[in-house]
Amino acid sequence: MALRQILRRSLSIEKRNHDVPKGHFAVYVGDSEKKRFVVPLTFLNYPSFQELLSQAEEEFGFHHPMGGLTIPCSEDIFVDLAYRLATT
Repeated sequence: MALRQILRRSLSIEKRNHDVPKGHFAVYVGDSEKKRFVVPLTFLNYPSFQELLSQAEEEFGFHHPMGGLTIPCSEDIFVDLAYRLATT
């Protein structure tokens, strides 16, 4: 799945009251302003994504201020990683 499709799905899902399609999950990413992305569950299989989850655990524990999984990295870094994972 191409990154464009992931991001498009993320934006269209956001317009539909934050529903997440089967096989996907929502994350919030960004330094100051958090942006919501809907990503495939397959991302959980990749060590680079697992590292982001470890960083989220260290920073937030089980308290995520956005009400969903918050990943502590810039939007640019996340988009780059999502592109690489989506094209492998």
